[in-house]
Amino acid sequence: QVQLVESGGGLVQPGGSLRLSCAASGSIFSINTMGWYRQAPGKQRELAARISSSGRTNYADSVKGRFTISRDNAKNTIYLQMNSLKPEDTAVYYCNALLRTSALASSLTNYWGQGTQVTVSS
Repeated sequence: QVQLVESGGGLVQPGGSLRLSCAASGSIFSINTMGWYRQAPGKQRELAARISSSGRTNYADSVKGRFTISRDNAKNTIYLQMNSLKPEDTAVYYCNALLRTSALASSLTNYWGQGTQVTVSS
């Protein structure tokens, strides 16, 4: 069994900063890509940022230059530093991990965290 535990959400004023963390634990052999997705009320879940095991990153155009994703492979943890936050960044942020649960696993499995609320409002 695999768990992804997110932390760091909250209420912040426009222009402020927050740092999200996500730690993966459980039956993990190796982790491929980890990332942050977000879902605003009435909208579909979308990618915010993701990072590969080698450190390659991808960002949504809407967060480029403001968000930075990083990864600590030794701790199976990723972080999302969010700066210059805007009201449109308000959403539930979900951690995602694509991983292999054992050396014998023939394929990668996708896991999700329960989400953490980020609200940007004055």
